[in-house]
Amino acid sequence: MQHSQKFLALVADAKSRIRETTVNDVRGDRDAGAEFVLVDTREDSEWNAAHAAGAIHLGKGIIERDIESAVPAESTKLVLYCGGGYRSALAADALQKMGYANVYSLAGGWRAWKAAGMPVEAADAAGG
Repeated sequence: MQHSQKFLALVADAKSRIRETTVNDVRGDRDAGAEFVLVDTREDSEWNAAHAAGAIHLGKGIIERDIESAVPAESTKLVLYCGGGYRSALAADALQKMGYANVYSLAGGWRAWKAAGMPVEAADAAGG
């Protein structure tokens, strides 16, 4: 997808304030039994097609509205992902402004997740 220069500038600005993590880091956390919440910030149609196994869905359009109900503890480690790591960076920036102190954006997003052979599931398999 070709992104506009202003969108890319907005993402770059957000990335200057957030932390990113990699699929390998997430794999290591899972293997070690570390506690974190994997959050899919993509659109409903993207989530419904398939998503990372064990993820919850809080699309970028509603994450700020619904995060406190879904994850009330601001110290919870959150790993956000989208298609390629742009929308999740913007969402991570917003959540940090709301007081969430342990937020990461997944570098490469869904595409990196799939390329690494990480587990995926369909929405209806997850009851969603």
